[in-house]
Amino acid sequence: MAMYFKYGVIIGVLVTGSLIVSQTLLPKLGATTYTSAESRSRSPLNEKEEMPEVTPPVDTREVVTHVPLPDAVKAIYMTSCVAGTTDFRKRLVALIDETEINAVIIDIKDYSGTISFPPVSPAWQSAWANARCGTSDMKEFIASLHAKDIFVIGRITVFQDPFYAPLHPDLAVLKSSDGSVWRDGKGLSFIDVASKPYWDHVLELSVNAYNIGFDELNFDYVRYPSDGNMKDIAFPNSMKSEYGADKQANLEAFFKYLNEKLDDESYFIAMRHENTGRASSTPYTSADLFGMTTTNTDDLSIGQVQERAAPYFDFIAPMVYPSHYPKTFLGLGNPNDYPYKIVHYAMSSGVKRMLATTTTVAGFAHERIGTSTPALYVKPAFTGDRLRTWIQDFDYGGDYDAADVRAQIQASYDAGVDSWMIWAPSNIYTRGALETTPIQ
Repeated sequence: MAMYFKYGVIIGVLVTGSLIVSQTLLPKLGATTYTSAESRSRSPLNEKEEMPEVTPPVDTREVVTHVPLPDAVKAIYMTSCVAGTTDFRKRLVALIDETEINAVIIDIKDYSGTISFPPVSPAWQSAWANARCGTSDMKEFIASLHAKDIFVIGRITVFQDPFYAPLHPDLAVLKSSDGSVWRDGKGLSFIDVASKPYWDHVLELSVNAYNIGFDELNFDYVRYPSDGNMKDIAFPNSMKSEYGADKQANLEAFFKYLNEKLDDESYFIAMRHENTGRASSTPYTSADLFGMTTTNTDDLSIGQVQERAAPYFDFIAPMVYPSHYPKTFLGLGNPNDYPYKIVHYAMSSGVKRMLATTTTVAGFAHERIGTSTPALYVKPAFTGDRLRTWIQDFDYGGDYDAADVRAQIQASYDAGVDSWMIWAPSNIYTRGALETTPIQ
C-alpha cells in the first residue's frame, strides 16, 4: 500500500486519470539542543530516559475486505443483467454454496460498452447512466459474496466498445473507405488497440472496480477485431504508433502498460485493502485469449500470442471451447463430439509453452539467441498454474450435457491445469457437471 508514515511524512495518491500527490506534511525544524558530557555523566546508568509518546496517525480510509485467491479457482460467470436481478443472482449464489464452485466472474463492462455499477470516476458516469444492465448495490453484493468466502472476479471487455467508440472516433477503428467508425458483423465497434488515451480510461475503471471490492480483474476482448468487413478497416492510431502495423507489439505494449499501473499500490490508496492474501494491496489480473493461442504461434490476425501476454498477467485464460475449433483440428471432424480431446490437447500445449524457456516468438521480454534462422529467443518460464481453462457449458454446434462439461474439467486437470471458469451466456449451468460440497 503506497501510504507511507515515515519521519512525519504522509503521502496520499488519488487516481483521477493521473497520479496526484494530495497532501504532504513535513515536520517543523526546531533548534537542536546538545547535552554536555558533564550532564550526561550525572544521569544514572540504570535509569531509562523518558521519551515523549508519539501518537501514530489515524487511518480513516474506508476498509475494503477481500477474499484471498483460492488454491484452485472454480468459477461460474454472471452477466450484469443477472447481477441486477435479485432472484436470479440468488439462485447462482445457492449453486455456489451447494457445489465445488468457489468463485464468480461478474461483468463490469460488457459488449455494450456500458458498466454494471455506479462509478466514482466522472469519466465513467455516462457509461453507467446509459447502462444496459447492472446494479446500484454491486458493492454490497460483493461484500455478501465475500461473507460466504467467494472469490469475486470482475470482467472488463476492453477494445470492443460500441458505446465509447462513436463518441471518440479519433480513438476508434475506422472504415478505410470513408473514415467513419467501423462495425463488425454484429454492429459492434472497437477502439484501436494503440489508442493510448483509452488505456488510461480502462485503468480508471479498473481502479474503481478494485476499490469497491472485486478481488481480480479479468480483461476480455484484448485484441484487434476479427469479424466483419476486414477489407474496409483502418487502424489510424496503430499506424501512428511506435510499432505501426505490428499488431502483436501494439497489444503487448498495452499489456505492459496495464501491468505496470495495476501493480502500483498508489492507484488504490483511496481505500484500505485488507485480507488480500498477499503482500500487496493490488488486484489479481487475468486475460482471456482465443483458445487457439495455445497451439498457434502466429497472432491469428488479432495480435494475441500466448508468450506475449503471459508476462503481464497473473493468469492467462484460453477460451478452449470445443465448438470454436475447426473441423480440421486434429483431424477429428466435428469438435463438439470430442470435448475431452480438444481441451486436453489445447491446454497441454499451453502448459508446455508456459514451462518452456525458449520460443520462436519475438517479444519485449524475450532475448534472441544467436543469429540462426528461424530465430530462437530466451523467454520467462511460468508454471502451469498460471493458466485457467475456460469451459464450455452452452449449446453451439452441439448439445452439451453434464458428461460433456465434466469431461472438459477432467481434461483440464489431466493437462496440469487445476483452475477453470465455466462460460454459459444464459447463466444457466449444468448442475450435474459439478461436484457437491460435502455437508459439514
